[in-house]
Amino acid sequence: MSNTPRPSALLGRRGFLAFVPAGIALAGVGAPDWRALGRGLDGKLVRPGDAAYDRARKLFNPAYDKVRPAAVAYCATPADVAECVAFARRFGVPITGRSGGHSYAGWSTGTGLVVDVSALSSVRHGAGLATVGAGAKLVDVYAKLGKLGVSIPAGSCPSVGVAGLTLGGGIGVVSRRYGLTCDVLTQVEMVTADGNRVTCSPTSHPDLFWASRGGGGGNFGIATSFTFRSHATREVTVFFLHWPWGRAGAVLRAWQGWAPSAPDGLWSNLHLSHDPSPDVTVGGVYLGSRAGCEKQLQRLADRVGRGPSSRYVRQVPYQQAMMVMAGCSSYSVSQCHRPGSLPGETADGKLVRDTFSAKSHLAYTPLGDAGIKALVAQVAKAGRHTVLLDAFGGAIGRVRPDATAFPHRKALYSVQYYAHFGGALAWARAAHAAMRPFFGDHAYVNYIDPDLTGWLGQYYGANAPRLVQIKSKYDPGRLFRFPQGL
Repeated sequence: MSNTPRPSALLGRRGFLAFVPAGIALAGVGAPDWRALGRGLDGKLVRPGDAAYDRARKLFNPAYDKVRPAAVAYCATPADVAECVAFARRFGVPITGRSGGHSYAGWSTGTGLVVDVSALSSVRHGAGLATVGAGAKLVDVYAKLGKLGVSIPAGSCPSVGVAGLTLGGGIGVVSRRYGLTCDVLTQVEMVTADGNRVTCSPTSHPDLFWASRGGGGGNFGIATSFTFRSHATREVTVFFLHWPWGRAGAVLRAWQGWAPSAPDGLWSNLHLSHDPSPDVTVGGVYLGSRAGCEKQLQRLADRVGRGPSSRYVRQVPYQQAMMVMAGCSSYSVSQCHRPGSLPGETADGKLVRDTFSAKSHLAYTPLGDAGIKALVAQVAKAGRHTVLLDAFGGAIGRVRPDATAFPHRKALYSVQYYAHFGGALAWARAAHAAMRPFFGDHAYVNYIDPDLTGWLGQYYGANAPRLVQIKSKYDPGRLFRFPQGL
């Protein structure tokens, strides 16, 4: 009798070999042995027919509900992730990493093996550093660090996973003071395409560390943990100012001259909305007193030439401010999740999914009269949509464009065209096309857009060639692939 082990025996706990090109199964190994994979994981493998499958396969955006993965692995340890990567290589199974499931193009799911890291959600702090599991949701990162009086610069959407945010750059509500999320990253642990677990830092795999700071999620491996420099928290001031729609052009003109050059402690956004009725809102966070914030807001009002029709300005604890910006001011932290019993969900969660379409630009120069008129006209069209402008400048702009993979350091602000319900995609496409002559060809990879044809340059600018080289080094067989993958 031959002593050669059967394929199922090769699939024992942590027993995978991972040395075949992506998409090519080893000769003689047969069909993927999903049961063996499930037995080899500390976490849970969910397959079609399982009770949890219909929940496990769904992303935040219901537009992608028709995608049916062969399996979803809820990895409990980094070793689970490595085992999944080895399985995908061995059997030529397409593999997709998933943290929060917010990919705008639906590319955090697929027809093969989805590796969900939501269970890797621990948050620890010591010596000024926060170590955060790759599956942690932002609301939990803020809450757990907030109890210790510290935080990291991050986004406002509470159910976004920290991995996708960080790997694409990480625009957030205190970025003008503390930088993008990737700017405070000191180390990332990742499983690469060869199945190895590597620690990336300025001194260990420095090229992969550089690429992980803005090079986009899903390109180089599956991250399992991040370490960030933290900052101490204190009471801050949150504000929301509203103007009538007739002042939309004046507010846009004033805001783009005020927000990117305001003191670093002031971050703001401008929302021009038609959802369901026209609205102009300037909101934000000021890292200081209410009185100090009021002085800055008066400068904006002076530029507009008219005060807001309504205003909300309150000094609150830092953690409360993050809940306000997340739209969860009336919820507990537990409620500020999607409902369910899977990792990343809570039994009392109240967040709902949203069918939406979105596109982006980066503004490197202020809009002139014609551009302002064009943008206001797009928002005024019938539908349920918003243009969201987030201020850059401050600490974001003091980093060289090639110091990290995120290239848009000189932008004044980001632009997101966001629409939902009927006609959403048509509106987003029309608005984006109408504004392209004014904003040019720049886009944010975390608002990934399947319509873009020149996406490599639009997302990564002059950093694209270096990113392509790093991809070829760490994933020459392109195990990690998606339509706009490197």
